[in-house]
Amino acid sequence: MNATEILQELLSPAGRADPFPLYAAVHRLGPVLPVTDDVFLVAGYAATDEVLRNSAFEIPSEPSDQPALQLMQRSILRANPPDHGRMRSLIAQVFTPRRVATLRPAIEAAVDGLLDDLLDDLQAEVDFMDRFAFQLPVTVICELLGVPPDDRHRFRPLASDLTAALELTDASDASADAAARELGEYFAGRIRDPGADGLVSALVAARDAGDGRLSDEELLANLILLLVAGFETTTDLLGNGLAILLREPGLVPDEAFVEEVLRYDSPVQVTTRTARNDAEISGTAIPAGAGLVLLLGAANRDPQRFPQPDRFDPSRTGNKPLSFGAGAHICLGNSLARLEATIAFSRLRERFASITPAGEPARRDRLVLRGYQSLPVRLLRA
Repeated sequence: MNATEILQELLSPAGRADPFPLYAAVHRLGPVLPVTDDVFLVAGYAATDEVLRNSAFEIPSEPSDQPALQLMQRSILRANPPDHGRMRSLIAQVFTPRRVATLRPAIEAAVDGLLDDLLDDLQAEVDFMDRFAFQLPVTVICELLGVPPDDRHRFRPLASDLTAALELTDASDASADAAARELGEYFAGRIRDPGADGLVSALVAARDAGDGRLSDEELLANLILLLVAGFETTTDLLGNGLAILLREPGLVPDEAFVEEVLRYDSPVQVTTRTARNDAEISGTAIPAGAGLVLLLGAANRDPQRFPQPDRFDPSRTGNKPLSFGAGAHICLGNSLARLEATIAFSRLRERFASITPAGEPARRDRLVLRGYQSLPVRLLRA
């Protein structure tokens, strides 16, 4: 199987459902593989890390008339220097390690409230994704954004539809565009009435300062990105982690466990870059303008970096997965996601004597963002 065949298989339903054998096949061929003269697969850990940190590679930014892609290109997700740094510096102040640490009591309270609801309404079967994995991170990010509780139920289907535009396909997605428009209308209302404090009011003030730090379009796009990214990947991290605990209930769900979940079954499996000029990665020449498909999920299972990569082992030393990226575009909310997951898994262990499968789980049919649509479980209180 060559690189072209591997990429085609990754894009198939079977490849999306279980990409890991294909990642192993990539590693047998090399860290960087040409698919065509101007498209390359990057799967080695060192190679992927280098591309993510090297300013010679940038986010693809081809003009698009698709509303979903236009929205993303106006945000820090798809911006390149100098726009990326200008916008990121405004938002980063909310996600400093010190600021995130102050959120611990609020996260603990949110976790306990959700678990109380499960205990009060204990059923033979509970969908963990619906009742907990979505509810926790959406509660946290909506508190930061000042979004009222009554509005939060709207966001899971909208986020799912919007992020379909991130998949490796050229097809226009009408549902993604509809979600972009609906979220745009919602946050336009939040911008008109941002409240006295919080992140929305801070970004509105930056726009109103008139110093060019933030345009109207950038303000709207980044608020939508913060909402969607603020819970989408954390929801998948919680679901992927619980699925592992269901298979191996004796594991201790601590910080090391969360880090190994990120490595073993990353919520983000793929990202892309474009070469600004001629470059070389791991001995492979990359021509200017070439597109690079970075297989983050494969890099996290590179046997050159992680011994026995297909084995789930929270005791790994120096475990630094690339699940949240690296370099200038590393996910702003990565420390918040890690904190939410660590608290959640710890509290689940304390409050329930056992959590067991209650039916067939359903994966979302995605490659880029990997997670569960539903994960039915039975809970036995401690």
